[in-house]
Amino acid sequence: MRNGYVVVGAGLAGAKAVETLRAEGFDGPITLIGAEPERPYERPPLSKGYLMGKTAREKIYVHPAEWYAEQRIDLRLGTRVGAIDPAGHTVDLADGSRLGYAKLLLTTGSSPRRLTVPGADGDQVLYLRTVQDSERIKAVIRPGARIVVIGAGWIGLETAAAAREAGAEVTVLESAELPLLRVLGREAAEVFADLHRAHGVDLRFGVQVTGLADEGVRLADGPPVPADAVVVGIGITPNTELAEAAGLTVDNGIRTDRYLATSAPDVYAAGDVANAMHPLYGHPIRVEHWANALHQPRTAARSMLGQDAVHDRVPYFFSDQYDLGMEYTGYVRPDGFDRVVFRGDRAGREFIAFWLSEGRVLAGMNVNVWDVTDPIRELVRSGRRVDPDALADPAVPLDRAVLG
Repeated sequence: MRNGYVVVGAGLAGAKAVETLRAEGFDGPITLIGAEPERPYERPPLSKGYLMGKTAREKIYVHPAEWYAEQRIDLRLGTRVGAIDPAGHTVDLADGSRLGYAKLLLTTGSSPRRLTVPGADGDQVLYLRTVQDSERIKAVIRPGARIVVIGAGWIGLETAAAAREAGAEVTVLESAELPLLRVLGREAAEVFADLHRAHGVDLRFGVQVTGLADEGVRLADGPPVPADAVVVGIGITPNTELAEAAGLTVDNGIRTDRYLATSAPDVYAAGDVANAMHPLYGHPIRVEHWANALHQPRTAARSMLGQDAVHDRVPYFFSDQYDLGMEYTGYVRPDGFDRVVFRGDRAGREFIAFWLSEGRVLAGMNVNVWDVTDPIRELVRSGRRVDPDALADPAVPLDRAVLG
């Protein structure tokens, strides 16, 4: 197998990597290793359509079951990797067997952050990462059920929306003043707070969870919040353990260059786990969203084949909650913007928001406004200064808002 390619991590990123290797003409052995028993699937439906029973299970998979054999992909599911040895170009599996490789790609993804309070290991405490997690949550979000969601990030809000649409009574507990406050800023965050209040969610901000018990979720202040089930969505952490043990450079993920190559020869990383140098931003960024897992591994696969492939796509993600659909294009650090400009009807939840720094658009979020991601992406990529008044005016085409 020293002439073969090995991909560790059989999610969307791993599946797209092996697909690209074959599409680009690699004819040697390819092994795709996944710890889960399921063949590669996409995660967005787990908090959206699949969770709400609107998307059939078969629709979540990246490829049909027979595709891997047809493409001569050695797909090893339910298989854990114990260690990687970059010097020896080997991968040790937990069952004691060993694989050699010519090139190795790590698409090991991420894991939910765990709640660390008394009672957090109870059976009623649920997380959302795998298809089995989604099915467990789906089983409890029935009419009248008391569901407490801890964390008002994207996963928490999407889960809350699914639970409300299923008829459950939902309480969301968040330590910050508003949902998504660090990501969106106050004005845009208020849109999502108002949305969930309008759909009957009990939003509680500035609260601290101190424990879970039979009477419910205990808070630092106030009585416990009754709960039949608790869904925890307090963020994710990259699965870097293999990389760290192998001596790869790890810093908020596995550090890579713009070609997705790590600090070890012939080892690459992509997806949630990769903190990759981005040519547009001039520094490494780690993106935890679906579009990154879709596109970044294609670049990694081409780099593994010796092509001059650079990952420079503008980040993108989407969310669906109740009757609100949104797309977000760009990248902004929590403290990296100095102004938010709105175009359209914010109160009616039909608008575009732009995050600016020194007059340049860093990101744009279109809410119930469609077919605008391309011009938003061009504004972000151009790095040119804009006229905020023109940007806010729906009568002005977005490309006319650029100064000079």
